[in-house]
Amino acid sequence: MTRIPSCVLALALLGVIAAGCATNPVTGRRELSLVSPEQETQMGLEGYKAVTVEYGIYDDPKIQAYVDSVGQKVARASHLPNLAWHFTVIDDPSVNAFAMPGGYIYVTRGILPYLNSEAQLAGVLGHECGHVTHRHTAEQITQQTLYGAGLGVAGMFSETVRRYSGLAQQGLQLLFLKYSRTDETEADELGIQYATAAGYDPRQIPATYAMLKRISDQSGQRLPGFLSTHPDPGDRETRTAELSKQAVQGKQGLIVTSRPYVQRMDGIVFGNDPRQGYFSGDLYVQPTMRFQIALPAGWQHQDTHTSLAAQEPNKAGVMQLSTADAGTLDPPAYVQQLVTKGAIAAANGAPETIGGFPAWVGRVQVPQQQGAPITADAAFIRRSDQLLIQGLGQSAQPGDANEAKILASFRSFSAVTDPARLDVRPDRVRVAKVPKTAPIEEVISALGGPASFLQTDQILNDAEAGETMNAGTLIKFVTSGKH
Repeated sequence: MTRIPSCVLALALLGVIAAGCATNPVTGRRELSLVSPEQETQMGLEGYKAVTVEYGIYDDPKIQAYVDSVGQKVARASHLPNLAWHFTVIDDPSVNAFAMPGGYIYVTRGILPYLNSEAQLAGVLGHECGHVTHRHTAEQITQQTLYGAGLGVAGMFSETVRRYSGLAQQGLQLLFLKYSRTDETEADELGIQYATAAGYDPRQIPATYAMLKRISDQSGQRLPGFLSTHPDPGDRETRTAELSKQAVQGKQGLIVTSRPYVQRMDGIVFGNDPRQGYFSGDLYVQPTMRFQIALPAGWQHQDTHTSLAAQEPNKAGVMQLSTADAGTLDPPAYVQQLVTKGAIAAANGAPETIGGFPAWVGRVQVPQQQGAPITADAAFIRRSDQLLIQGLGQSAQPGDANEAKILASFRSFSAVTDPARLDVRPDRVRVAKVPKTAPIEEVISALGGPASFLQTDQILNDAEAGETMNAGTLIKFVTSGKH
């Protein structure tokens, strides 16, 4: 009797016509999947376009090339060595790394200074490669689609995602996907396997997880921290230490490369970069575009490279600011163009002057793929010949207090003229030789490191409070910019 693959039986029972069977590159087993390898590649490509626009590529070609070179080395040792792998450092302060289908791997600039060797970096990248080769994302999409859950995102980020469509939207959502503990166990094992096969010493990897435990996720970040998306499957540090010991048996000359790695971190931006926009209480300042806007008091807010969002704590109101591709049209003409093109179904408003700039303020009806159009508050402000700012907002009921707050916020838009608000610089990591053997606190103080970053500096150097730093070794510490 011919054996029928279990995934074929599942298809028949579920009646899922569009699904198929795919071979898992790691296990070799045939599995039910709603996502083909070709779709994974396309999803990764479209997601890459959206991620790099939304969060930005860290502007340091040397760092980008270095991370890619380590990643390619690890990827060649994976179960998919011939896949077109892509490794990108995104310009975000969170401490995390992400994998998208099709071989698209991201690390945040925020995680890089916390690592202390190339072998640690290889372990992080190997872990993410493991999520790709084991098809964890495809598995989750399949499971959530079959059970009707979908890939949802919470809070203000949904407003950002809606600007994208299809695979690009799904790709952005994957950055917020939380893996299962089983997925994490498998990725931990594969990360050690791939890093070791690439010639790196996997005994460096457990220290990465010890470091991550010392970093608490910060609320209000644009992207989540590692432990939010990669939950600890249970005693991860001990387990990876045991796996690493097994992996190195009989091997010699494994790569660590600590000092050169630390030297590469000199000058890397640390934390939020105020040049991309910053908050002073509820006032948002964008020094590059030279504008500011007062957000409703007490509302939650966050920004990305392309948008600013604010949400009432009980979700009774939301607003978003972004740039519009309007050419040189004035605001009323641009609104009419949107109506003509069908981007909005109707518009009811009038021209105004906001902060000395031509504007249009009113309500628009935004068409939906299903159901009636959504009515939203809107403001279009011509900041310069090349820049038109678009504001959209919605409250629970038209005419309520939150709608008034949204419109008042739009009308608070003004130019930034105060040089102090424009002349901002980010905090950066500095690397120096320890001048003399002393406790870490004394060393950092002698080098001019601010006391406010002392706890962070200890974690950056994998050191405890009071730990002795030997003369001549390299130490990383954060220096203050100008905020």
